[in-house]
Amino acid sequence: MSRPALTTGELSAVLFDMDGTLVETEQYWGEAMFELAARLGGRMSESARAATVGSTMRRSMSILHADLGLDRTEEELLADARWVEDRTAQFLAAGVSWCPGARELLTEVRAAGLRTALVTTTPRRLADIVLSTIHADLDGDPFDVTVCGDEVPARKPDPAPYRQAMAALGVEPDDCVVVEDSDSGVAAGLAAGAAVLGVPTVQEIEPAPGLTLRGGLAGVDVAVLAGVLAARTTAGAPV
Repeated sequence: MSRPALTTGELSAVLFDMDGTLVETEQYWGEAMFELAARLGGRMSESARAATVGSTMRRSMSILHADLGLDRTEEELLADARWVEDRTAQFLAAGVSWCPGARELLTEVRAAGLRTALVTTTPRRLADIVLSTIHADLDGDPFDVTVCGDEVPARKPDPAPYRQAMAALGVEPDDCVVVEDSDSGVAAGLAAGAAVLGVPTVQEIEPAPGLTLRGGLAGVDVAVLAGVLAARTTAGAPV
């Protein structure tokens, strides 16, 4: 699809997080971690689970181990992380559903000729399971660029994943809106210089300059995203 030339400050690209933002997969990660906690002889608290949303596997495992009062070796931590990834892959293979409003928004963004990227902390081998479902449902690839957690020099909340996607898209941060559901993802998008639409589900997100908060993607369209970009210098508030 050809893309129209755009001037600076005009919405030219939308960069989406995946788990919990576009697709209802965040609970799969949670279920896998709860199962791992049981295998380790404990029970993960809901507050610890919420703290892992949007985080790296290493940090998630550290949170889980601390919550259970366990001191795991580096080898054990890596084995636990692999177990969670493998279990989550099983859940993903069984089926993936859209978050409310996500399919409609992605379809409208593409129809408007805007550039798109998927930027996820999830490793490629798991993201590809989700992407295959998305491609089949939309009869094609809706993303110009996909950046996964094992393809970047640093993961969210570092801005590196979003900067990498912007560079690949050939767009400036001032012309981008990032759509995220986690605190670490929002921090990454803001640090990359983009305006951010936050749609938290499991985890609370505090208001910040450049951030617009909303209860979900239902009813969000290109006009709303353009408004997020226009309001980037104001403190986040529900819209």
